[in-house]
Amino acid sequence: MRIAGGCQLKGEIEISGAKNLALPAVVATILTEEPVTLRNVPNLADVKSLLELLDCFGTEINYKDTHTITLSTRNIKSTLAPYDFVRKMRASILSLGALIARYKKATVSLPGGCAIGARGVDLHIKALEALGAHIDIKNGYIEAEAPKGLVGCDITFPMTTVTGTENILMAAVLAKGITRLINAAMEPEVEAFCELLNKMGARITGAGTSVITIEGVDSLHGTEYKIIPDRIEAGTYAIATAITNGKVLLKNCEYEHLASFFETLNLVGISCEQKENGVLISCNAEEIHPVSIQTAPYPGFPTDLQAQYTVLMSLANGGSSITENIFENRFMHIPELARMGADITIHGKTAIVNGVKKLAGAQVMATDLRASVSLVIAGLVAEGETVVNRLYHLDRGYENLEEKLNNCGANVERFEV
Repeated sequence: MRIAGGCQLKGEIEISGAKNLALPAVVATILTEEPVTLRNVPNLADVKSLLELLDCFGTEINYKDTHTITLSTRNIKSTLAPYDFVRKMRASILSLGALIARYKKATVSLPGGCAIGARGVDLHIKALEALGAHIDIKNGYIEAEAPKGLVGCDITFPMTTVTGTENILMAAVLAKGITRLINAAMEPEVEAFCELLNKMGARITGAGTSVITIEGVDSLHGTEYKIIPDRIEAGTYAIATAITNGKVLLKNCEYEHLASFFETLNLVGISCEQKENGVLISCNAEEIHPVSIQTAPYPGFPTDLQAQYTVLMSLANGGSSITENIFENRFMHIPELARMGADITIHGKTAIVNGVKKLAGAQVMATDLRASVSLVIAGLVAEGETVVNRLYHLDRGYENLEEKLNNCGANVERFEV
C-alpha cells in the first residue's frame, strides 16, 4: 500500500460490523439445526476463512447481500477443523465449544494467527474438562469428546479471556444444569454475543459483568441478528483523524463502547463528541499532549488500539509511556516506526515514547493486524511516501480501508509488486 503523507482527513466514515463479534456469531450457528441470519457482517478475510471452515463442516451458507448471511447446519458431515483452516486464524478454536456441545465430539487443530504472543488455549481446554469433556492433544490437534454430554459447573478463569469466555459460553448453553463463568470477559462483543445466544433460546444472565450464569437448555433455534459496530475500527479512524488534524464523523460508532479510550483522547487534546448518528472526532488543541496509558481488559484501554495510539504519541509534544499488559509481543510495529523517524525505546512491556516534530515516509513491513494499520496511520502524516508491505494482515480486520480514507481526503493506493 502506497500512502502519500500530508493529508487532513475530513468527512464521514461508516463503521463496519464488529469483527470480534462476527467471528463467534458465525460459529454459534453450528449450535442449532435451524437457519440463523446475521446482518451487518463485515466483509473481511478472517470472516471468509471462518465461513470456509463451516462449509467444511457441512453448513449451508447463503448470502442475501455482501453483509447479510444465512447459515444452516442441519446435517454436519465432519467435526474436524483441519490445520489448513485453523492456522489462518485463531478464531477457529471457537468451533471446539460449539461442536462438542451439539455433537459430543470435536477434533480441532491448535491455532495459528497473529504473531503477538503465545495466547495458549489451555484456559479453553481446562474449562471444557471441568464441564466433563475428555481431551487429548495428539499430533497438533485437540481431540475432545463428551459422549454423555457436558454438565454445568463453576469455572473461574485465572485471567480474562475473550475467546475463552465465548468458547465456554457455547459449550455451556447445551450442557446439563447451571454453569457460572467467573472472571468472564466483559467486552461489548461478549455481551452482544450473549444477546445473540439468548435470541437463539439460550438462558444467559450477567452478560457484561465478570460473572456470567448459563442455564443449559436442550436445544437452540434459529434467529436473525445484527452485528454491532466495530469499536476497534472506530478507534483506529479516530486516531487517524486526530493525527492529521482532521474532522471526521464516525457513523454508527457506539460512544459507550469506547468511553475510556475517548476520555484518553480528550486528555491528548482531541474532541470526541457524541452525536445522534455516531461520534464526531476533531482537534481542539494546537499540539498533541503526551498521555501515558496501560492496556487492560475492558473497560480499560484496548490492546487492539495500542499500536495506533503509539503512533499518535510519537508526534506528541513531550514524552509518554505505553505499557502492554495483554500480549507479550505487541511492540513489533515500533522498529518499523523507528524507520520513519519515531523515537521509541522498549523496556520490557513498556515503550518509552519521546515525541518528535515529524515522521518521514519509508518502506515498512506489517507484522500483525493492528501493527499494519498503525503504519498506514503513520504514513498519512509522514513527509513523503510510505509503502506498507504484507497487506494480508490488514485485510483480516479492516473493510475497504483505502476507500474509506480516500473519501476523507487521503491519498492511499494498493498496488502489486
